[in-house]
Amino acid sequence: MSSILRSIPRVFYKGYERLLTQEVKNEHVPRHVAIIMDGNRRYARKLGHLSSFGHKIGADVTEKVLEWSCELGIEHLTIYAFSTENFNRSDDEKDKLFDLIRVKFDQIGVDERTHERKMRVHAIGDIEKLPLNLRESIRNVELVTSAYDKFNLNVAIAYGGRQEIVQAVREIASKVEAGELDPQDINEDTISGHLYPCGSTALPDVDLIIRTGGDERVSNFLPWQANGSECAAYFCAPFWPEFRKIDFLRSIRVYQSRMKEKHINTSTRAAHFLKYLGKAEIEEVRQHSRTHV
Repeated sequence: MSSILRSIPRVFYKGYERLLTQEVKNEHVPRHVAIIMDGNRRYARKLGHLSSFGHKIGADVTEKVLEWSCELGIEHLTIYAFSTENFNRSDDEKDKLFDLIRVKFDQIGVDERTHERKMRVHAIGDIEKLPLNLRESIRNVELVTSAYDKFNLNVAIAYGGRQEIVQAVREIASKVEAGELDPQDINEDTISGHLYPCGSTALPDVDLIIRTGGDERVSNFLPWQANGSECAAYFCAPFWPEFRKIDFLRSIRVYQSRMKEKHINTSTRAAHFLKYLGKAEIEEVRQHSRTHV
């Protein structure tokens, strides 16, 4: 009897998951989703384990999110793997985390699912600050997947949003000084084109940013790409290792709800504009008629 009772929540969960999946698929899905995978260390501490345990379980969840994203038809997934601020952590934690990330990059390169999904992998950030063996793994997986374009996994590593903009400004200033670029020609596309590249192109604007772990902030993550597009944001309480498919689906639904509201507001304003424009034009005709009678 107790086993039956325990199975009931699982049955309800799977049913709710299928319902959410169908609802989400019936609407437009975001092209680019970015995730701040927060809470690995706190999850490990909660269970009495070292931080490395939380990072390992979190990496397994990341693989699931890749699957869910491909299932929904999302084109770009950008994950925040390691920030510039994370360099302040202990050498032991950094070494273990870098080793885990290196192994995952190597596995992606030989995983049949990578090639079935036509998944292109790219790292964005100050890659030269990373250990040599990790840089080699990054270069290898980028090369192996360079011909794919159906799904894009962008890994933000040694990444800081303000730093990204600073280095872009420096590159633009150098080109202006060298006479390669006219200051009058600098626009938003110029800046986007000098940010950390996604292959040979700029990273597209973010449609939805997700953060786990309970904090409601974006922590210097893709400020240009996210704020410029006024993307939707979804903050949730579960630590990253606890992140479930229904959490992911709920985040997509938040994006879809925002798009509906935005469309309704735009349509309403357009209708009001036409309504009052019509009144103004009628009054103008009347005034003109009176003047010329």
